[in-house]
Amino acid sequence: MQFEDLIDSLREDQPPSTLSLELQSLWWDRKGNWEKAHELAQKANSREGDWIHAYLHRQEGDLGNAGYWYSKANRKITDKNLSAEWEDIVKTFINE
Repeated sequence: MQFEDLIDSLREDQPPSTLSLELQSLWWDRKGNWEKAHELAQKANSREGDWIHAYLHRQEGDLGNAGYWYSKANRKITDKNLSAEWEDIVKTFINE
């Protein structure tokens, strides 16, 4: 899947079945369902999921919690805007 394909899939009611839990989490986040995104990031139980978890807590303004999850993901807290970080995360996972 390419980045543009994922963006196009946002017109649907459900994410493509081929997406990893991490990309499903980001898909739901972009659809505005923070709770579902958070649930899937936790369920992924991976360093990648931890990065998404950090991003989600930064999005909600819980910077202390976000910092904890960035640390678990072995990532530095970013000062990018949330949309740019979302795109960076998605593109990282698509290009793996």
